[in-house]
Amino acid sequence: MITDELVPPFRTELAERYRAAGLWGSRTIAREFTAVAQRYPDAVAVVVEQGSLTYAELDERTDRFGAGLLELGLRPGDRVIFQVTNRLETVVAWYACLKAGLVPVAALAAHRAHEIGEISRQCSAAAHLVEAGLPFDLVAFAREIAAGHPTLRHLITIGADEPTPGAALSAETIRTRIDEAQRSVGPEDLAALQLSGGTTGVPKLIPRRHAEYWYNAASYARRLGWTTETNVGHLIPVVHNAGIACAVHAAHSCGATLVLGTPDAAASAALLHRAGVDSALIGHGHFGALRQPGFLDQLPALRQVVLSGTKVPEALFDELERRGIWSGQLFGMGEGLFVMSRLDDPREARLWTVGTPLSEYDEVRILLPGTETEAPYGEIGELCCRGPYTIPGYYAAAERNALAFTSDGFYRTGDLARWETYGGVPQLLIEGRIKDVINRGGEKINAEEVELLLLRHAGIRQAAVVAMPDARLGERSCAYVVAGPDVDLPAVQRHLAALGVAKFKWPERIEQVDDLPRTNVGKIDKAALRSRVAAAVRAGAAG
Repeated sequence: MITDELVPPFRTELAERYRAAGLWGSRTIAREFTAVAQRYPDAVAVVVEQGSLTYAELDERTDRFGAGLLELGLRPGDRVIFQVTNRLETVVAWYACLKAGLVPVAALAAHRAHEIGEISRQCSAAAHLVEAGLPFDLVAFAREIAAGHPTLRHLITIGADEPTPGAALSAETIRTRIDEAQRSVGPEDLAALQLSGGTTGVPKLIPRRHAEYWYNAASYARRLGWTTETNVGHLIPVVHNAGIACAVHAAHSCGATLVLGTPDAAASAALLHRAGVDSALIGHGHFGALRQPGFLDQLPALRQVVLSGTKVPEALFDELERRGIWSGQLFGMGEGLFVMSRLDDPREARLWTVGTPLSEYDEVRILLPGTETEAPYGEIGELCCRGPYTIPGYYAAAERNALAFTSDGFYRTGDLARWETYGGVPQLLIEGRIKDVINRGGEKINAEEVELLLLRHAGIRQAAVVAMPDARLGERSCAYVVAGPDVDLPAVQRHLAALGVAKFKWPERIEQVDDLPRTNVGKIDKAALRSRVAAAVRAGAAG
């Protein structure tokens, strides 16, 4: 098997526990997929605007592509940076790399030299897989990057009018190549590197292993009750952790059909309709699309929606429920832990909480920030976790790991959370990030609490609350909103007054924006917003 000293190991006693419980299987992700494909060869595995593939077809095509990558000179364990969008070839390339024993590195098509250069250096990438035909020429970009990175020996292109790797190989050569590669990779070896959701600097690399990553995805599918009859719609970038764990691997763990749209929800509605999508993960960036007149009317088969990424507007939740669409929430992270609603959770729990941990072997602690002391039940603290699919450490980041994990191996998520009981079951509420607490003259304001309240205003579609410097109080709060033209500071204050919100929590500045800035992995970039409002305050003081 391939050993990698840069991938922190699970604690021995925990690994033994997960193996003994049967959580970690004995196959790689590639072998798991092939087993499903052999069980349901004629079922449709993936649908995109340009066409579809059955499980047998996807299995054959990924074998061929994977063998072709090995023929190029790549070897099991080599890292392959992915810069691609949602298309059929992306799914093919993902499984092809796994079958060849290669390690996909899930970068974004929007990344540029700053991010890709550092990611390449961190993991010593051997290949760069890019998509041709995009407005930004990723093929030319990859050539430029390779000039300064001697480990980047191979440029692989999808979406171009040229043969894909392995096109001319015989069936015997393909089988020999793939079998040899798979014999060199074990279920607990490194499968992929995802990117952290940090708001500053270049993302850290998150090592995901074959057995735990597949367990993560299969458990997600089981929680939602998916079967071979389920048609799973996905619009979020597919090589994100959510795209792989909640869409590609999850759908394929149970023989379901993955319907892969694009981030343009309106443009994908016809595809989702034709494919009969009945379950979908909807990120916060698409909440607005769901509320557009007529959008849900185009999806008559939709029966299940998982909402993720931010507090859920009550009006949106009510509209989905009114249509008979089960609605729940997901709170997840590339580092592992998933917390999500169960199918039989009461309405209030599905609306106000993110649910319960995905696995009975997930361990969750709410610690007083900066300590290893547990907060009393119901009080806010830092969400910390460990479990059968939560990483024991970042890739090649010993100093960071010393800060990011407790002495007994619990990952410090940086998220504020608390427990609350619904129907006799403890459910988790996410109450913001540790750095999102605004200290207004000693009074603490939780930014996400205020954001949730702002989203209850009919004219506000998106909101982000950040601290702005104040000479007298230290900090006051500023709200950036994507909203109608009549949403100004007096309107917001009237709205919060009507809700009975303590006055010290009211934003004292409102900034209208066309869209909220995002980090390199799609999260709201609060660091950028804090810098922006601080500059505005300084300019005002100078004037």
